[in-house]
Amino acid sequence: MKISNERIKELESLQEKLNYYFHDIELLDTALTHSSYANEHNLHISKCNERLEFLGDTVINLVVSKYLYNKYPFYPEGELTKIRAKVVCEPSLAFVARNIELGKYLLLGKGEEATGGRERESILADASEAITGAILIDSNFETVNLLLLSNFEADIVHAVAKGDLFIDYKTELQERLQKVTKGKIEYFVTKEEGPDHNKLFYIDVTINNDVIGSGIGRNKKEAEQMAAKEALILMGDDYE
Repeated sequence: MKISNERIKELESLQEKLNYYFHDIELLDTALTHSSYANEHNLHISKCNERLEFLGDTVINLVVSKYLYNKYPFYPEGELTKIRAKVVCEPSLAFVARNIELGKYLLLGKGEEATGGRERESILADASEAITGAILIDSNFETVNLLLLSNFEADIVHAVAKGDLFIDYKTELQERLQKVTKGKIEYFVTKEEGPDHNKLFYIDVTINNDVIGSGIGRNKKEAEQMAAKEALILMGDDYE
C-alpha cells in the first residue's frame, strides 16, 4: 500500500524525535500499523507490526543484556536477570513511547481507536519494540545499540543503584487525580541553573494553579517525573 505524502510528512516529524531517519520509510509505517488496522483494511500479515515487534523485543533484550554483562562483570546471572527485568518492561517501553508522542502516529482499527488504544500501555510498548526491529532492518546492530542505550542507560544505572522498579510517576499521578477531580494538571519550569551541557531544571506540578509537587532534573522530562513523584508522596504514596 503506497504511503501518502501527508503520511510521509507525519513520519518525518517522528523521525526527528527518534533521532533516526529511515532509508526505507515503509518500514517505519509498518512498525506503526497495529493488527486491528491491518485486519480492517485486509492487509497482509507482513504489513502490521507484530513481526517487527517480535524482532525488536529480542534486540532490546540483547542490547540491555550485553550492556549489563560488560558493565557489571562481578554480578551473578540471577542479579543481571533481575536488573534487566526492571529496565526492559512494558511500563518503561511505554514511557519512552509517550516521551515522543508515539501514540498519535499509530494506525489503529476503529475499535482500538474508540477504546483509547493510542494511550494503552501495551500498544505503545509493542510499537516501541516494532520500531526497534524496523531500525535494525533499516541499518545495523551498532546503530540500534547506540539508540537504545541513549534511552535505557540511565534507567539501568538507577535500577542498579536503587533497586527500584520502573515507575512512570506522571501517568500514575494523572490516573490518581482523574479519579477525584476534573482539574487541569500542568507542569511549569520555575528555574534553570548551570551551563547548557550540565543544566538543572526546576519544575512545579500544579492542579487548578495550586502547586502540589516540585522536582529537579537534568532535563525537563526528568524534572517533571520528580515533581509528580513528590506530589504522589505528599498524597501518601510510599515512593521514598
